[in-house]
Amino acid sequence: MSKSNRYTEEFKIEAVKQVTERNYPVAEVAERLGVSGHSIYSWIKRYATPLPEQPQTTTQQDEIRQLKAELRRVTEERDIPKKGRRVLCQAIRVRYAFIRDHQALHPVRRLCQMMQVHPSGYYAWLQRPQSLRTIDDQRLTGIITEAWQESGGVYGYRKINDDLRDMGEQCGKHRVARLMRLAGLRSQTGYRRRRGFYGGKPTVTAPNHLARQFNVDTPNQVWVTDITYIRTHEGWLYLAAVLDLFSRQVVGWSMGARMDRELAIKALLMAVWRRQPKQEVLVHSDQGSQFSSYDWQDLLRVHNLKPSMSRRGNCHDNAVAESFFQLLKRERIKRQTYRNREEARRDVFNYIEMFYNPKRRHSFNNGLSPVEYEKQYFERLGSV
Repeated sequence: MSKSNRYTEEFKIEAVKQVTERNYPVAEVAERLGVSGHSIYSWIKRYATPLPEQPQTTTQQDEIRQLKAELRRVTEERDIPKKGRRVLCQAIRVRYAFIRDHQALHPVRRLCQMMQVHPSGYYAWLQRPQSLRTIDDQRLTGIITEAWQESGGVYGYRKINDDLRDMGEQCGKHRVARLMRLAGLRSQTGYRRRRGFYGGKPTVTAPNHLARQFNVDTPNQVWVTDITYIRTHEGWLYLAAVLDLFSRQVVGWSMGARMDRELAIKALLMAVWRRQPKQEVLVHSDQGSQFSSYDWQDLLRVHNLKPSMSRRGNCHDNAVAESFFQLLKRERIKRQTYRNREEARRDVFNYIEMFYNPKRRHSFNNGLSPVEYEKQYFERLGSV
């Protein structure tokens, strides 16, 4: 099978949308997805559909300009107090610093009015010399903010500190925590799961060969898979994912409006096409109807995959897949409101293929992303 045929049509379409709708550079998309730029351009040529431009009259343009200006004024009056609600309770110099940090977004006089300070006092404060420590804190805060934004707003001070060390910055984790607290940056925590219902009888079951042995020595030794749900205003979007236990990398996925066996089969097929395992792989799942169907069992036999299933109603037997879904919902889905399934599909693809696999630091991988962890493993293997 050629490398270009390892990816499903669903994968290619979502990759194109990262360029055409999310405005990622082609080179960055290619790097994060592990494909060539030529492939991305060919996918764009095949799948991208540019929208026709609608001409506007001069009167319409003037009205739109006026409405935008009015909206900008109302938005400033609404957002400035919202951003500075905590700052209003702090010292004058903290409020001055808030004005300085936001003066590129809003007029200084309006900021001063909202912060209850006089503009002359603010400009006098700007002329005062700052200590070297304060200047360095400001520099570090900018770097920390960029690293935090790059993580999608989910990293805490420990992972941010790891990023700073990779950049060559020498600072303690407590200083990073203090600067993040002052800048209002915090990790994404907490997600409440709904309780499941267990009923019916599975068609085909398999022993629990995995037995919670979640640490493996090589890639393509054990895969785990499961299905979760994502709420949109259009209805539920279901996501099936396949993870490699070696690096916790998502090696296969599929999304659809129905939670049927086809969804699970497409995710497993993506994993097989992308990884092309040479030896038998243990595939662990729960006893859901999608994984106990005859079609699923036939697919496992054809591709030399050995089935393993959790005990009935015991989610801890598939804890790695459950942990990934908890991360996805806590760090991305909980922070969004999706108008339709297509919008949710684009965002989930962005999280998995553009952030989680190539960029997100994983504590299981000693602070490395899944892709980087496997890359270093094969480099060590080649040097032996």
